[in-house]
Amino acid sequence: MKKPVEVPVFLITGFLDSGKTTFLRQILQEEGFSEEARSLLITCEEGEEEYDEYRLAELNIALTSVEDEESLTSEFLEQCQNFYNPEYVFIEYNGMWKVQTFLDMKLPDGWFINQIITTVDGSTFENYMNNMRSMMLDIFSSSEMIFFNRCSQDMPLNVFRRNIKAVNRRAQMVFDDENGDPIELPPEELPFDLKAEVIEIEDDDFGIWYLDAMEHPENYEGKTVSFTGRVYIANDFPNGCFVPGRHAMTCCVEDIRFIGFICKTKHIDKFKNNMWVKITATVKTEYFPAYQGEGPVLYLKHAKSTKKPEEELVYFN
Repeated sequence: MKKPVEVPVFLITGFLDSGKTTFLRQILQEEGFSEEARSLLITCEEGEEEYDEYRLAELNIALTSVEDEESLTSEFLEQCQNFYNPEYVFIEYNGMWKVQTFLDMKLPDGWFINQIITTVDGSTFENYMNNMRSMMLDIFSSSEMIFFNRCSQDMPLNVFRRNIKAVNRRAQMVFDDENGDPIELPPEELPFDLKAEVIEIEDDDFGIWYLDAMEHPENYEGKTVSFTGRVYIANDFPNGCFVPGRHAMTCCVEDIRFIGFICKTKHIDKFKNNMWVKITATVKTEYFPAYQGEGPVLYLKHAKSTKKPEEELVYFN
């Protein structure tokens, strides 16, 4: 049986007026993405910006649309494959539709999701996060590239970035100003001293430390940290290992998860699940199966039982 030709699918999502059409128009019409290949652009909502259909035709790009979520089906995509026979597919997805719905959909033979890209209007980001946080983070959790547009230097861009890294630490982010020029983020101002003999992590700063250590483990290599955490011991942990961590809320009460780093000790018998401890440990970067690669591994220096923090949940603001 002949193997079907591979057709990369680019899914571009984001809320209405977040810049999806502008982004796609620039890629397809202005930069002439793969002019010699047959491409298909499927739009799932009608925004203020429009495409130049004549220019698309010149670039060998067919344009079609769906009116509602129920119309975007496996059968519709199969019809697109048979009629257009595309070599590339771009889908301008409706930001109000769950990305997972599309990910669960059966695609035509040979089609595969090559990249999920999200566009964000920086001027409305905080408002959306305050009022539609769960929906926003659902989009970000699947995205590989996130383009922030209409940003300014006085916006808390590092906070924007941190909120996304809390749900998708592998996401790449680009920030542009109103003119489309890139903005370089200022260095993250950490609320603890990396040069201290013992880096003291306050209860309210655990989430910031966790994200920074995951992203920049080299900054903590060989250093000593101290923090309060809740003990978690799983049956499948290697002998002498536990996780002192905290419960974190990324988007809503239903999305609370436990975060922390593996800690090695010769005195594992002293620790019980759910006890609160004040930990002092040395950080090393090592492979650990739960990380699916390398990450921070703590080597316990000393610990003592303590009371739980006033606020048990960790946030990332």
